[in-house]
Amino acid sequence: MVSDPTTSTGWRGRLERGLGALAARNYRRPGAALAVAVALSLLGVFFARGLSLDANLVSLLPKSFQSVEDLHELEKRFGGMGWVVVVGEGAEPEALRRFADDMAPKLEALPGIRFVEVRRPGGFFEEHALYYLSLEDLEEVERRLQSRITYEKERANPLFVDLMDEGPPSVDFSDLEAKYGASGARRLSGSGEAYYLDEGARRVVLLAKPEGSSADLDFSRRVITEVENLLAAQNLSAYGPGFKTAITGTFQKKLDQQHQIGRDIAVSSAVAGALLLIFLFIHFRSALAVGMVLAPVGMGLAWTYGLVGLAYGRVNLLTGFLGAILGGLGIEHGIHLLGRYLHLRGENWKPEHALRESFTHTGSAALISALVAALTFLLLGTSRFRAFREFGVIAGVGMLLLVAAYVLVLPAVLGLASRLGWKPGPAATAHLNAPLGRLLVRWRRPLTVVSALLVGGLVLDVARVRFDYNFSSLEDQQLPSFVLDRQVNRLIGYSQTPVVVLTNSPEEERAVVEELRARKAQLGERSTVDFVASLATLVPEDQARKQQVLQRLQGLLKDVPEEQLEPQQREQLAELREQVQAPPFTREQLPTSVRRQFQGTQGQSGFVLVYPSISLGSGEAIRAMAREVRGVQLPGGGRISAAGEPMVLADILEMVTHEAPRILIGTVLVVLLAMWVTLGNLRLALLCLTPTVVSLLALVGLMPLLGMEFNYLNILVIPVLIGTTVDAGVHLLTRLVAPDSDFVSVYSETGRAICGGLLTSAVGFGALFLADHPGLNSVGALANLGFGVNLLVMVVAFPALLLLLSERRRRKQLLRRAHARDEAPPPPPSSSDVPSAS
Repeated sequence: MVSDPTTSTGWRGRLERGLGALAARNYRRPGAALAVAVALSLLGVFFARGLSLDANLVSLLPKSFQSVEDLHELEKRFGGMGWVVVVGEGAEPEALRRFADDMAPKLEALPGIRFVEVRRPGGFFEEHALYYLSLEDLEEVERRLQSRITYEKERANPLFVDLMDEGPPSVDFSDLEAKYGASGARRLSGSGEAYYLDEGARRVVLLAKPEGSSADLDFSRRVITEVENLLAAQNLSAYGPGFKTAITGTFQKKLDQQHQIGRDIAVSSAVAGALLLIFLFIHFRSALAVGMVLAPVGMGLAWTYGLVGLAYGRVNLLTGFLGAILGGLGIEHGIHLLGRYLHLRGENWKPEHALRESFTHTGSAALISALVAALTFLLLGTSRFRAFREFGVIAGVGMLLLVAAYVLVLPAVLGLASRLGWKPGPAATAHLNAPLGRLLVRWRRPLTVVSALLVGGLVLDVARVRFDYNFSSLEDQQLPSFVLDRQVNRLIGYSQTPVVVLTNSPEEERAVVEELRARKAQLGERSTVDFVASLATLVPEDQARKQQVLQRLQGLLKDVPEEQLEPQQREQLAELREQVQAPPFTREQLPTSVRRQFQGTQGQSGFVLVYPSISLGSGEAIRAMAREVRGVQLPGGGRISAAGEPMVLADILEMVTHEAPRILIGTVLVVLLAMWVTLGNLRLALLCLTPTVVSLLALVGLMPLLGMEFNYLNILVIPVLIGTTVDAGVHLLTRLVAPDSDFVSVYSETGRAICGGLLTSAVGFGALFLADHPGLNSVGALANLGFGVNLLVMVVAFPALLLLLSERRRRKQLLRRAHARDEAPPPPPSSSDVPSAS
């Protein structure tokens, strides 16, 4: 049998007695204890004052990752990816063109802008289109023209007799135009309108390239503010009565998302705090009791965020909400501790004795559950994914600091209140003699069977749960800048955020382009690449030999009989006559607007731009693109890596999917081991862990039925639930294993505290329900569903199972005794029966 909690021996007994003695000491000397707590809190506030929010996904990977190193090298050589996109809309085409021409030099003059694009470079590439065909294709053009001229000359001879009657050779070059149309030059040049203009939407677009990176939020904020101030100073009515402007692009989207998450943190935390206040007042029905619970929580959070300020200096999109989450989890300890104290005072215990007893037993249970939760969180801290690692470290340390705050502050507050003459009133000490407890004793068997059937059915559904790899579902795609950005992408015709391959010479540029084009051709429709371009490939090879063919074509074109051609062929012929006169060109003769898109911050080249054909919100597509563009083999044997945010996102997905099983299995084993050590009994540890495991299996089985999926953020809810729900079993069983414990009485008191604790934890995570950020919202939804399932298991299924196991064990014991004494079996057990942990 496990030892009686009232007479625990060994290290656990010393721990219990030490907690009780420390709490009693702080009760007797409240001034000193509160002075220490307040001083530590002031230090915490001081160090936390400079905390900032970093919602950038790129910074969530270790700096040692190749994708992160490549991205930093890219930003150093090439500058920031993406654009500040200025959109003018609501005017006639001529006014829109005038706005673009007026604003381009003004935008380019801003200190944070490198250059501005307002026109497509189509004219140059149309004029030199034939140089982008291969020499073989040009010779095919010459052959087709020669065949047609020969054919027409033969028909002009009156003595010619066509025995084959095959018809005239075609001079349709659509197939060759299609080859040119797939080239990077053609895609960059666009077609039709010279400006980035949509006449139907009455919209024109200007692309401003900033000098810095969008990952630098201070720079992004500064450059966007400069653009906003410039636009605000313009007389927009000169372009039409309904004319207006907007800003989108990578830089604006990053700022909008940052602002949204910051607003989510402020609003959600405030609402969570208000809900916790209301719940605590309903639970204790005493404003002073509410203050007694919140004082340790507030100070513990101040200590926690002071350490965060020292260690990290900022919070990420998950740790920013830890205040609300830790607040809910911390209040759970207060409900158990203060509830136990008030219960003992209601039974006429003296104040200091009631306090010592509460911290000796309930306090030790709170410490054990906090240690288990902290171990769970700290196991998350082993993840290489920074969002998980920082969440785990901060939450683990925070859980321990909250218990320390309760041991230091709550006894001192109670001691101070007692000196001022406060006594708990009947409302504060009243506990319901839970009718559910008596119902559980009466209906234990059917409740156990029904619960087993429900859980079994949900477990069978576990295999249907899926992982959502779609990044776009974790961002608010309805933010105005996100909506406008998609419209701009359609107008431009290709993605604004290409992946960049860093090379060191024109030869390497060509080799990379050829390799990527070969991979694209091999994959066919499965390819994730739209097109590939570089400065080296925008200047075709063999121009001298191609010019010789063009000169021969000039002579042939004079002899083509246009009157025999169809109208479409005549148009092609007229265009061809202009193109064959184009001279060869060098890199320096490329349009400036094209050259600078492929040049770095210092004008250096060596960049291959890989434009995706997929949505960068699709995680599966991003992973496929990473596989397609990574590890290009150079002729000399070296390999070059692709750089860009898609590569980082692909690594995040790979990391989360590989680490999740390890963390989940490790969490279960660590929790079981920690509870075995702290409780001193494996069977009791397994019993305490049972409701948590059952709850998780039921939760995962319930997810497909509710249309919920795991994603790279809400997957952390599983280890969090393991660490935060196991304490309910600890509190219940450590009270039930005591000799002569009455099930209904213990269930009435402890079950009420368990309900309160789970509800406050749910409120803490429920703050994420109010977040507009879909990823954070999914964390709140899954966590609260998990707490709800665990609440049903803890207050119905698990107690019914305990009663049934107790009845079965007691029957076996009494049957053995009856057999030994040749007596009849005794009647069924009473409500005081509890399971033994022996």
